[in-house]
Amino acid sequence: MHDPSVLTIILNFRTPELTLKALDAAVREMEGIRGEILVVDNGSGDDSCEVITKAIETRGLGKNNRVRFKASARNGGFGAGNNFGMHAGLSDGSQPDFYYILNSDAFPQKGSIRNLLKFMVENRKAGIAGSAIRGVDDEPHQTAFRFPTIAGEFEGAVRTGIFTRLLRNSVVPLPLPEETVRVDWVAGASALMRRRMLDEIGLFDETFFLYFEETDLCLRAARAGWETWYVRNSEVLHEGSSSTGMKLWKRTPKYWFDSRLHYFTKNHGRAYAAGATLARVTGALLWRTRAILSNRSFGDPPHFLRDLVTHFAGNIRRRPDHLAATPMTKPLAEESK
Repeated sequence: MHDPSVLTIILNFRTPELTLKALDAAVREMEGIRGEILVVDNGSGDDSCEVITKAIETRGLGKNNRVRFKASARNGGFGAGNNFGMHAGLSDGSQPDFYYILNSDAFPQKGSIRNLLKFMVENRKAGIAGSAIRGVDDEPHQTAFRFPTIAGEFEGAVRTGIFTRLLRNSVVPLPLPEETVRVDWVAGASALMRRRMLDEIGLFDETFFLYFEETDLCLRAARAGWETWYVRNSEVLHEGSSSTGMKLWKRTPKYWFDSRLHYFTKNHGRAYAAGATLARVTGALLWRTRAILSNRSFGDPPHFLRDLVTHFAGNIRRRPDHLAATPMTKPLAEESK
């Protein structure tokens, strides 16, 4: 059997210097692995294309098509950008055995990609494998999760120990795993995905602009019988939210609410989406009562609760249950026919 091939996809959106740093790390960690690296510019509209292509040429990284660059004409979001890269495939027109998606602000450490690949080769039911990620300050990042549920929405909003204990099997962020473990879903900052799985379930649903797209993909994989794993010995440094500006949010953007509503409506129906939103609002009101009495900050972006309710009320009627069948990008196998 031939050595499995990997196409590493690094998605850039107005972070060319970080992207080149991620590229350098990926080039190092792809050494000895059959495959290529593709840098995709996601409609940045700045000088990213020029900066990145010049660096690839200057550093001699494009030899034998080991590193390539492609620019998408539009910024369709995280899923759309990665789909663009997966559709591009390898330079000879074929598709790889695995796709490795890597954020532009994530830097694979020694053995990280190889350890993901080794795990996937040895575990044929695994469709997705994510890395253990820590910040540049060496603090571990939360990257292993349970699927969101009504109970999980309430627990996450109420922020009270007694409810967390009662609903411990519904808490969305998992306790930081100390070993490789099967999980519901992993963050998309560093994840290896099996092409055969994607041929079966399809690529990212491009209705999601940002957030919940990897949750949705992992859920579709699970429903089709594929497993998602957190691989502890694949370590990646992550600067975190550099291209989205999440740390700087003064108000939660509309696309976050859009993605949340689409996830629940598509996968569970309108009634469940309503229940999840009611649970979150109820939990948040209980928490805010405690916060006021104890003179603590709410801990949410300004107007979050009002924006959540307003968005839900204004959009739920526009998202009938038939949107559960919203087509995502076709599986690669269909496009090759």
